Amino acid sequence: MKRAVSISIGSSVRDKAIEVDILGEKVLLERIGTNGDMKKAAALYSELDGKVDAFGVGGAVLGIMMGDKWSTMHSVQSLIQGVKKTPVVDGTGLKMTLEKKITKVIKEELSGYVKEKRAFVAVALDRWGSAEAFLDDNYEVVFGDLMFAMGLSIPMRSEKQVRSMANALLPLMSRLPFEWVYPTGEKQSVRSPKFEKYFNWATVVAGDCHYLWKYMPEKLPGRVIVTNTTTPADQEFFKNAGIKYLITTTPILDGRSFGTNMMEAAIVAALGRTEPVDYANPGNYFDLMEKAIREVPFYPQVKELCLWM
Repeated sequence: MKRAVSISIGSSVRDKAIEVDILGEKVLLERIGTNGDMKKAAALYSELDGKVDAFGVGGAVLGIMMGDKWSTMHSVQSLIQGVKKTPVVDGTGLKMTLEKKITKVIKEELSGYVKEKRAFVAVALDRWGSAEAFLDDNYEVVFGDLMFAMGLSIPMRSEKQVRSMANALLPLMSRLPFEWVYPTGEKQSVRSPKFEKYFNWATVVAGDCHYLWKYMPEKLPGRVIVTNTTTPADQEFFKNAGIKYLITTTPILDGRSFGTNMMEAAIVAALGRTEPVDYANPGNYFDLMEKAIREVPFYPQVKELCLWM
């Protein structure tokens, strides 16, 4: 059996292990959270290096991919400095392939429900594939990068604005301690609702589950949420908030969806790939991921939460 392990600096409350069949191989998926302890996470990577078939970096990203440009997150590299043998991925391979299919799924399954194309995308830099999909499908989009990552109530409404922001801020953001721009450990369990105006404006809200749970209003009736890494507790929270449809970009397995890093690691393990994954110089790697998700197959899943709406 193949073994793919996601080591996350997020909460250990979300840990889970499950066996799945992928591309004709049995793969054990394991998610291990370290509650914000980056030293513990780094030690686990070193300890398991060469003993597992693929690593996923959870609760952090190794870098930011916009189009074909990769910007390394230098503050995260210490996590994997001890890895010499096992391939490491952070979900970018699926964010740039699988997540681009979001609007196609909405069009195919929810066209009668989503009639006004207004999307609030929490952080475009983290999920450029889905952000680009909304733009390509002519959605009116508000990008919340400056709100969620920097705490500034400044909306961006165009690709040009996002790219200008990225060019200006990524050199700085890439070197800041990661916990300054993303909730880790105990911070993931503290809600702080804000930016209500933009949540209420949107018909579709998309982004990392931690960001959405932390900042969305108590009630957001009738909306469509696009996210992943949803536990049963997350799904119950969204249901109680009045969310009509939940779309998870990765499949729901045994009641929860895993992160893109976990599922990308599972594919890498199933393929038997041993060479490192270099997002800055990917070669045919994204084509390989596209082919794999068609063969598995992986496709964003729609779940109706509030039946009475």
